[in-house]
Amino acid sequence: MTTKQKTPIKRSNNPISNTTVQRAIASCNLLEDMSRHVVEYETLMETSFSDNVGRSVTSRWERKQAQQDKTKGKEQRPRMPLGAQSNGGRASSTSAPSITGSIASSASSSSLQGDRFIPNRGSMNLELSQHLLRTASGSMASANTSRDYADETNLSVEQLTAELDSKAISDATKNQYTTSLSNCMFGVDDIKSSRILSYQDKAPAPKGDTVNNLNILYSASASAAAKKTNVKLVTRSLPTAPCRILDAPDLMDDYYLNLISWSTENILAVALGQTVYLWNSETGDITELCTADGATYISSVSWIQQGGQHLAVGTSCGQTQLWDVDQVKQLRTMSGHSDRVGSLAWNRHILTSASRDTSIINHDVRVAQHAVATLQCHTQEVCGLTWNPDGETLASGGNDNLLCLWDASASASSRSQQPRFQLTDHLAAVKALAWSPHERNLLATGGGTADRTIKFWNSQTGALLNSIETGSQVCSLVWNPYEKEILSSHGFARNQLALWKYPSMAKIKEFEGHSARVLHMAVSSDGGTVVSAAGDETLRFWNVFAAPVKRKTTAADMTFAEVKSKTSWTAQVR
Repeated sequence: MTTKQKTPIKRSNNPISNTTVQRAIASCNLLEDMSRHVVEYETLMETSFSDNVGRSVTSRWERKQAQQDKTKGKEQRPRMPLGAQSNGGRASSTSAPSITGSIASSASSSSLQGDRFIPNRGSMNLELSQHLLRTASGSMASANTSRDYADETNLSVEQLTAELDSKAISDATKNQYTTSLSNCMFGVDDIKSSRILSYQDKAPAPKGDTVNNLNILYSASASAAAKKTNVKLVTRSLPTAPCRILDAPDLMDDYYLNLISWSTENILAVALGQTVYLWNSETGDITELCTADGATYISSVSWIQQGGQHLAVGTSCGQTQLWDVDQVKQLRTMSGHSDRVGSLAWNRHILTSASRDTSIINHDVRVAQHAVATLQCHTQEVCGLTWNPDGETLASGGNDNLLCLWDASASASSRSQQPRFQLTDHLAAVKALAWSPHERNLLATGGGTADRTIKFWNSQTGALLNSIETGSQVCSLVWNPYEKEILSSHGFARNQLALWKYPSMAKIKEFEGHSARVLHMAVSSDGGTVVSAAGDETLRFWNVFAAPVKRKTTAADMTFAEVKSKTSWTAQVR
């Protein structure tokens, strides 16, 4: 049996000094303080920065008092000895109280006592909170923040907080503010179901007879509408300048006169001052027909419709003369007016004259007693006069802004008659009159400076069919004999001619060149050329109208019946 000898403990040559021990104790105390501050910060984060918005907040003086008590308690707490630590510096549960327990007890003693309350705005419903402040629940939440309210109701802070939390969780209460706000601002209960930028009304449905149902109101763009308005209204070439210009010295610049007329024999009669000249458009020859005596001037001229050999001339002294152009001879002089004869119109053998004395006289040029009827209705000078193509209705316009329609049967009587219609829609003198060659009973009239409109009438019923604003004085109107177009001449400020498409009255083109108002217009015998006379003492010829070109019939244009008939006729000849 061997006895184990004890090995003696050798002491270190460098024993631990008191200074080293004190430094170790100080390090342990520092670590303890750091651990305690970390746990205290975590506890503060869990309590002060929680999402529970409804927790009550103590007053400032209470928080300061709690902070002072907390500091005093920290200073009075004894330091733990070094020998009480084990397991790597962690406090023992038997020898000394733990650091975590000390901090937890300190936190529980100063419940919700921090420097200040900082809410987590990212997780808060600010709209709901603001709404609750304006409601009973919001006012109760504000009252719960004071300890007096807790003492009066015998409820603890935790109970009041739980009650507010249950109310905040409620979905109905949470959406109450949004619903009220949307109802006040937009008039709807649910803002999520409404849109700010939206069409309140549906697009109108296309008509049942629409060929393309996709071509509705909202499918057309602005560019498409512009292209649609720029569609070419005519296929023929229109001039940009007159084809011929003639000087017309001493042409009177008087709106109420009618000083040019173009015959079926293609001879143009022009009244220049006291003289009437004849211009042959085929040869270019100019002939002087007659000259008035003294201070008398020519106030109107008009060719007879059939034959074109007789010309009626109205003078400023109230006489109406009838001339034979071939013989250059005056056939007769017809009186009846006391003032100038400003307008003349033919209806077969009846010559109608209108004067500044407001009267209209029908002359039968075949008999000696030529005055067969006198028409009285106008109160001022009659400046426009024309018969319709069938000779059944006479239209007269005057400086009294009045348009009168007379029956041919009534105007043939010697007794004084009243017009069929007295139309007062114009606001200025009515000089421009033109019957349509395409539609029966369609009359176009133009007003003066104060009116500036072209109006269309049904002479059978007296109804106003259309009225177009032109922007300037309307001096004369002529229809295109081949197309449904009408040409108007105007005064200040542009002195232009305007071509219109009927019945849409879309303006096809304007023709400019005159420097004064275009008082008169006349159409050539072939219907293709229009002459305009203006106050600038010039005559300008425009190739505005054109006869439709007749092309040769081809085999593709022939119908089956025509081909069969031609084939049978050829067989019979053979």
